[in-house]
Amino acid sequence: MNAKDRKRLAALTYTLEKLKADCEDVGRELEEMADNESQKFDNMAEGLQRSEQGQEIEAAANALESAASACESGDVGSALESLEEIGEDEG
Repeated sequence: MNAKDRKRLAALTYTLEKLKADCEDVGRELEEMADNESQKFDNMAEGLQRSEQGQEIEAAANALESAASACESGDVGSALESLEEIGEDEG
């Protein structure tokens, strides 16, 4: 590999390392959001948990948890799919 290609490879490696770190950060934030939604659901009366709103909150918590796990493992596509489920559930 020549010097030009090595420099390009170093830049691409740096970019991937930054993307990985960013994805891990997003995963932690999604985990926090999932925990908040789970707490919101757990604090609801049992009857409300079975309501449409309760089911939406539970589904959002589960989707956020899935997205967090996927993002932390570097599977951005799966993370996005999980987040899209939240919008579908509410629409």
